Amino acid sequence: MAGAPEGRVGGIALGRRGTPAATAAADLVIGDDRLETIVTALTEGRAMWTSVRTALAILIGGNLGEVTFSVLASALAGSSPLSARQIMLVNLLTDLAPALSIAVRTPAESTGEHLLEEGPHQSLGTALTQEMLQRGLTTALGAGLAWTAARFTGTRRRAGTVALAAVVGTQLAQTLTSGGTGRQVLLSTVGSAVVLAGIIQTPGISQFFGSTPLGPVAWGIALAAIATATLLHSALEPLSCRLASTGWLSAATEQAEGTGKAGEADSPSSAAGVLAALPTGWLSGTLSRLGILRPDFDLLAPS
Repeated sequence: MAGAPEGRVGGIALGRRGTPAATAAADLVIGDDRLETIVTALTEGRAMWTSVRTALAILIGGNLGEVTFSVLASALAGSSPLSARQIMLVNLLTDLAPALSIAVRTPAESTGEHLLEEGPHQSLGTALTQEMLQRGLTTALGAGLAWTAARFTGTRRRAGTVALAAVVGTQLAQTLTSGGTGRQVLLSTVGSAVVLAGIIQTPGISQFFGSTPLGPVAWGIALAAIATATLLHSALEPLSCRLASTGWLSAATEQAEGTGKAGEADSPSSAAGVLAALPTGWLSGTLSRLGILRPDFDLLAPS
């Protein structure tokens, strides 16, 4: 098999029987000269995009759920149920090993036809936004249910600890359902859950993170909230698809980028301006869609 002709993207060459010119020009070189290897290589390449999307959805969606829960709970109770150390613990247990195990997992043999639909454009963009929002809603739901039930049955510190367990548990449950029963995913998920339980139940370490050891009732509340949110994960898909299809995230990003470019002459770094303006741009677009703010009013405009 020859390499890709000039002006054409893509090309496959056989490593053993192919000529040096064809091997150098090809985008894919088959080392064992077996055509079945082409299918395996394409499957792994498409699976990579699926793993990237899932890993990003775990990272960003989990953080989105934490922020949503913290903001809503703070509005109701007057203070955040999760401390700074607890939020750092959540990120350590959910963003490190679980997300990494998803990113490096091998594709299952039964997903070959499904992976043909994946790619850089199909796997990212709206698909990533939808999955990210769905995971964020599920995480916020599980934490909200656990915190509400624990707040009515105990102290504020106990409720915060139950919410901590629910936030981590809900994200780990989503990781487990997305990654399947692979050895790496299973070990990372169960390992993070065991570490969380050990931290909460160890008196000295628990107080360091602003938590308190939980009893059977509190753990039952957390597990019930985790199970409920996980079961309702699929039911939240229409809502997440509707939110993703509105394009509010892309609009906020474009608005922030426009503001950063406009301030290039006055700022040493336009990237810093974009990052600083992005939350305000998102807020402006969201309020406009809710009818709270006039569409022609720009929060980013100087007063």
